[in-house]
Amino acid sequence: MDLIDLSKTPHTDDRFTRFLDTLCQTLEFDHASYATFNPVSGAVQGFANYRPDWIEHYMRKGLHRIDPTIHVGRKSIAPVDWTRLEQTAHFRTVFADAPDFGVSDRGLTVPVRGPYGDIGLLSVTRDCPEAEWQGLKRKAIGDLQMAAVHMHDNVMSSGLSMAVLHLQPLSAREREILQWVAEGKSQQDIGDILSISHRTVEVHLRSARTKLGAFSTSQAIGRAVGFGIVQPS
Repeated sequence: MDLIDLSKTPHTDDRFTRFLDTLCQTLEFDHASYATFNPVSGAVQGFANYRPDWIEHYMRKGLHRIDPTIHVGRKSIAPVDWTRLEQTAHFRTVFADAPDFGVSDRGLTVPVRGPYGDIGLLSVTRDCPEAEWQGLKRKAIGDLQMAAVHMHDNVMSSGLSMAVLHLQPLSAREREILQWVAEGKSQQDIGDILSISHRTVEVHLRSARTKLGAFSTSQAIGRAVGFGIVQPS
């Protein structure tokens, strides 16, 4: 399972990192990060405004593979306060050197679940006493949940996932046919609408499935919606 820093991918602007910076400044957190999971490879990918040396350390050691804030967050519906995580060997390994990089183990992860199995995790940290942390968390939780949804929706509709996967772009006809399928039309219906044979529709669907790394048309629709190529009906 790879870890991909989306801020380093070609043709990516810095609006997502700037959003995390603004979130920290507005809600009084030290650091923030966003992670999602590649629907094809399972890689963890996202953005963070931690110090570059911590990001390099985290990636070099592959800490995302054991990070409980990620693995517990993926399975949770409610926000996960890191102070309630078990102090396992994995937790200690992830955070053993964190103070040297100005990173606190006092944090909160807010999960977002999309309609097609997509998951986003917005995490924030603050180095402060417990009483101050509890007050900050109560004050900010509503804004954090809205921010998590906003971040996830924008990342999933930005096309970044396809760029990271190096998938071939869909043709205009393939996008058009997937959109009709998403709206509940059969292959025969689509052929009639577009004045092409249903066999030609199937050829385009097969090509779209291949480009999206999907085993079925329904899976291709889910990924196309997640990538912002197709609008859900």
